[in-house]
Amino acid sequence: MPKTTSSSSSSHERLDRVDREILAILQEDATAAVNDIAERVGLTTTPCWRRIQNLEKRGIIRKRVALLDPEQLNVGVTVFISIKTNQHDIEWYEKFHRLVSAIPEVTEFYRTTGSTDYLMKVSVPSIEGYDRVYKMLIKGAKLADVNSMFAMEQIKYTTALPLSHA
Repeated sequence: MPKTTSSSSSSHERLDRVDREILAILQEDATAAVNDIAERVGLTTTPCWRRIQNLEKRGIIRKRVALLDPEQLNVGVTVFISIKTNQHDIEWYEKFHRLVSAIPEVTEFYRTTGSTDYLMKVSVPSIEGYDRVYKMLIKGAKLADVNSMFAMEQIKYTTALPLSHA
């Protein structure tokens, strides 16, 4: 069955080899020129450009960004914070989400299952910077427990998602 290009097509449709190759290239360099991508995947420029547009329309490509060096921006301390709460009503949930979303040092934020209710990744310049974030959290929300882990060494870091399941 041929793929549709309408916005109603499912983003869970399997991608073909060419789409996966295009995505792999863009995950490594979002500034790659379409003609270079086309050449690498064995297409001419126009069909390659249409595929990229389709991947964007389907929401598979959400946005293109620049990855910055946290050390050079003085936010080289990474802290993982796990939070437990005894509050499980919608008002608290919405207020907490607004609070955390407004803290620029929080770069990732997840609601989780298991013994932790929330997990976040924070980028700060120092322990003092972390303490400021911690105080914003405890001032703005009732929390049962806050557990913080400072990253000692980054072993692996990638923003590239695995494409073999697509």
